[in-house]
Amino acid sequence: MASIFNSRRHLLVGAAGSLLLSASAFADQRRQAATPKKKTAESVPVTATEDLMREHGVLQRILLIYEAGARRIGQGEDIDPAVFTQAAETMRDFIHDYHEKSEEEHVFPRFKKAGRMVELIDVLQVQHTAGRKLTERILQTAEASRGNKEQRTAMTDTMQATITLYRPHAAREDTNIFPTLRSLMTPNEFEELGETLEKAEVAKFGGDGFEKMAKRIEQIEKRIGTDDLAQATPKN
Repeated sequence: MASIFNSRRHLLVGAAGSLLLSASAFADQRRQAATPKKKTAESVPVTATEDLMREHGVLQRILLIYEAGARRIGQGEDIDPAVFTQAAETMRDFIHDYHEKSEEEHVFPRFKKAGRMVELIDVLQVQHTAGRKLTERILQTAEASRGNKEQRTAMTDTMQATITLYRPHAAREDTNIFPTLRSLMTPNEFEELGETLEKAEVAKFGGDGFEKMAKRIEQIEKRIGTDDLAQATPKN
């Protein structure tokens, strides 16, 4: 009898131990599931305003190429017009046909619907149209600019006009439009807008579209000598 009793007791103890282990394992699994995974910088999605503002960085670098080119041509330097053709093509493809289109389709309408900064939005819209015309003129005059003084002057004047247009244009968007955009949307709408812009970028340029455009600009900068940021530092 004692042997049977001891066997039963061992079975009960073993079963209880198994249950305790199972319960402990289950509790561990629940704790792991409840603990949020640590985010990395790469896993955090780019917000809509961050996306738009970094695209302005590409725009500003194009303007710096125009500025340096117009100044150096004015000083009598012979510069390969392909530099300006490539810069203008990037302006057309990335700024006009993608960035400005995104603003016109997804940003400006929200301000008009809310009745906010409507006059500013109207001016920005008109400037988009004017900017496209300036870029087309640069493309038309660049090819013949090397051997034709009149075409060279027309190209540099148009590059200067582009700088005059887009410096205040981008500054107003960066300080007035983009910071206000979030307040016109719910958190979910703002997150969805970021996803929409990202999908549009991938559809037009493939993965890493912004990075590709930044690399393209970097190569043009190297050709004209504006790639060395240190040269902009005052000597004294």
